[in-house]
Amino acid sequence: MKQTQRHQQILEMLKLKGFASTEDLVAQFDVSPQTIRRDLNDLAEQNSIRRHHGGASLMSSTVNAAYDSRKVMYAREKESIGKAIAAQIPDGASLFIDIGTTTEAVARALLEHNELRVITNNIHVASILSQKEDFTVIIAGGEVRNRDGGIVGEATRDFVQQFRTDFGIIGISGIDTDGSLLEFDYHEVRIAQAIINNSRQVLLAADHSKFGRNAMVNMGNITQVNALFTDQSPPSSVLKLMEANQVACYICS
Repeated sequence: MKQTQRHQQILEMLKLKGFASTEDLVAQFDVSPQTIRRDLNDLAEQNSIRRHHGGASLMSSTVNAAYDSRKVMYAREKESIGKAIAAQIPDGASLFIDIGTTTEAVARALLEHNELRVITNNIHVASILSQKEDFTVIIAGGEVRNRDGGIVGEATRDFVQQFRTDFGIIGISGIDTDGSLLEFDYHEVRIAQAIINNSRQVLLAADHSKFGRNAMVNMGNITQVNALFTDQSPPSSVLKLMEANQVACYICS
């Protein structure tokens, strides 16, 4: 198969799946890993795809990758971030937990805690945390998105605004070089803003792939959070902004 044909088929696979691992592509095209890496690098240089460790996803500012794909992307990094955030949460605390696969990793790490009170608009988070008999888990009302188990809508935002918690734990789809926090869904953004406004401390969970990633909806700025938990140092422009606004940065490994 010619390289141009392989490039086109790689793009078609990504349109269908959102994310493809290097191993899957090697098996699909019966070529060496080095060949696939060159293909992905070429497509990334053309701004056709976004390279990730171990694979690639489509470049898009309007549509996020599929939930099943996001769940396996950077799973090890998300687990480290989840553990680091959980270490900051004392027993008996109250907290919001937002939509996202990284916040779900936080929820799994919280299972060793005691007597937490959690409000969430994430069905998966509620399922994880409801295993603990001493936890109080309150799930927001609203429209359930079948693609990822997120609960969104005006009713969800109104519900969140009834509470004031010790911690708000949020994820994000992209962080621009000026510190802007970017998302794909306007309705999801409204709820995240309500969580920020009604939390005494806001903890942002974001692996390194979110730096420089493009998304259409502006949720706010990194200066609005108290701490960022990530697996690699942010770009210098973002780091300077965080330092100037006393936003703590935890590098989790």
